[in-house]
Amino acid sequence: MSHIGIWILLIIVPMLFGLYAQMKIRSAYAKNIKIGSRGGITGREAAEAVIRSAGITDVKIIEVPGELTDHYNPMNKTLALSAHNYHGHSLAALGVSAHEAGHAIQHKVGYSMMTIRQTLAPATQIAASVSNFVLIAGIFLISSAIGGKLLLLGAIALGVICLFQFVTLPVEFDASRRAKEQLVGLGILERDEMKGVNETLDAAALTYVAAFVAALGSLLHILMMLSGRREE
Repeated sequence: MSHIGIWILLIIVPMLFGLYAQMKIRSAYAKNIKIGSRGGITGREAAEAVIRSAGITDVKIIEVPGELTDHYNPMNKTLALSAHNYHGHSLAALGVSAHEAGHAIQHKVGYSMMTIRQTLAPATQIAASVSNFVLIAGIFLISSAIGGKLLLLGAIALGVICLFQFVTLPVEFDASRRAKEQLVGLGILERDEMKGVNETLDAAALTYVAAFVAALGSLLHILMMLSGRREE
């Protein structure tokens, strides 16, 4: 395969996949944010019901600005929900809120993959902050000794990021599984209402797959550049 073909396969295709994943989650969320649940409870109430069912009493549920800014912070045991998901009672709001509650349950039970991700997080933050600079510098200086060292450093940084994204996949899939089970099990939603939740959470999961594919493609591209440099 030509260099251009490899570049398209490892960089352009993952980038397009990432754009598709973002469009998918935006579309699914926009669709299901308009469909209210029959029970009429809010996302905050749903999240609280899910974590209480697991015996969790020390997690604080807060509202944060923005759209799809929802997250669980294991450091301070805070479950943050964006405005609509906090106050809204749509299928999308309940699905996302229960998903974040799923992360709180993972934290409580010591879910191994979440523990690994937490361990990798500091190194990943450092890797993300330096990877672009060292890779760009390494590509510009590829014919020199320092260029090769910079590319190698960039490859290591990408490797850390890739590992983090890989570990993130089961964490996110498991949180969604827990959310879906609890929404039905606790009577928050009827089974026929789960289609909207499934659409939203499955689309969200696709964004994490896309992030891993992009990181892996970038890593393989740099490794091939290093391999080609050694053969010259």
